[in-house]
Amino acid sequence: MSNKVITLERYIIEGERSHPGATGNFSGVLRDLSLAIKIIWREVTKAGLVNILGMAGSENIHGESQKKLDIFADETIFKAMDHTGHLAVMGTEEHDDILPIPDKYPIGKYVLLFDPLDGSSNIEANVSVGTIFSVYRRISQVGKGMLMDCIQPGYKQIASGYVVYGSSTMLVYTTGDGVHGFTLDPSIGEFLLSHENIRIPSRGKIYSVNEGNYRYWTDGVKKYIKHLQEEDAPTHRPYSARYIGSLVADIHRTLLYGGIFLYPADTRFPDGKLRLMYEGNPLAMIVEQAGGAAVDGSRRILDVVPTRLHQRTPVFMGSIDDVADCQRFVCAGC
Repeated sequence: MSNKVITLERYIIEGERSHPGATGNFSGVLRDLSLAIKIIWREVTKAGLVNILGMAGSENIHGESQKKLDIFADETIFKAMDHTGHLAVMGTEEHDDILPIPDKYPIGKYVLLFDPLDGSSNIEANVSVGTIFSVYRRISQVGKGMLMDCIQPGYKQIASGYVVYGSSTMLVYTTGDGVHGFTLDPSIGEFLLSHENIRIPSRGKIYSVNEGNYRYWTDGVKKYIKHLQEEDAPTHRPYSARYIGSLVADIHRTLLYGGIFLYPADTRFPDGKLRLMYEGNPLAMIVEQAGGAAVDGSRRILDVVPTRLHQRTPVFMGSIDDVADCQRFVCAGC
């Protein structure tokens, strides 16, 4: 049995060696991002001890009150990535427009989109929060990156990932060759490979949805949830309900245990509530790479052609058999 310790840095380098034409620029994006994540982790873990909890007195583009920790995480990622020469442009859930690279720094060929602190409304209750990120190649040819670089379909992602800041801090990412998880060892300050080639079960026993929104759902979604609550031994029903309310934490559990996560459209949010570019696409890529499925109810999320930076989408993702069952109900109710 091998007992070698594999750090995130080593894993990235070894992956680079398997691609003879690699320049190291893309690997640099992941390394720089991992540093920002460690800084955010440091602040999240001591949030109750410093003046970083509570509201910042401002709102983001979605009209949501910003927490101090949201702003800190947003600025940390930007400042860790803006000067490296790897990126052409960035986009974040917290800002209305794209974030250009400052004039004094070189321009690269990659695009970074990120949700700096998902689930931050739960931070004061000591519930897990997270960071979500997505990487594309720029499609504009020269100069600074443009909006067109940031609103590409999800299938064009070259990497995506998330971080869970919980009882342990775990980074999960894919570059299109499986899904791998790294757990932060605080004693040495390194992410160590802990979950190689994560595979989601083809069917699970858990569904995850905010049932407080039940009255706003379509008939198809309502019927599907009732279906999951009915007893049927061959398909593990009734399913158990588990909903944390932090998207990253709910998806992470679904990835490891199987089942389905839903955030459907409803009468208040007919286009869905989750953001396609910052949440839907990166998580859909991870779930698909782990052998699962991710749809908006009628089509694969990664096939959606976006028209807006902050476009919203319904989300149904998880075990492939569970998502297929869900689609039959949801489409029947369309």
